[in-house]
Amino acid sequence: QVQLVESGGGLVQPGGSLRLSCAASLSIFRIYSMGWYRQAPGKQRELVAVFMSGSRITYADSVKGRFTISRDDAKNTVYLQMNSLKHEDTAVYYCNAYVVSKDYWGQGTQVTVSS
Repeated sequence: QVQLVESGGGLVQPGGSLRLSCAASLSIFRIYSMGWYRQAPGKQRELVAVFMSGSRITYADSVKGRFTISRDDAKNTVYLQMNSLKHEDTAVYYCNAYVVSKDYWGQGTQVTVSS
């Protein structure tokens, strides 16, 4: 069983920034992929940014140039720096880890972009 603990969501004005954190309960080197998804009201959950095996990074086209995923291996933590936030970034953001052919999810953290 893998535990993922998220933090860092909140309310921000358009153009603002937030940083999300996700701490895993096992070594990040044992995780095949780890990153962030989001789900807006009435929409399907979608990939935002993910570290794949070998440290390859995948970003959704909608966040390229604005969001940056990073990791601290010593802390088994992945971060999502979100800049130039837009109304359409409003969603619940979920941390995901894929370990031994199984998906694990965090509890989700709300990000609301509103003036």
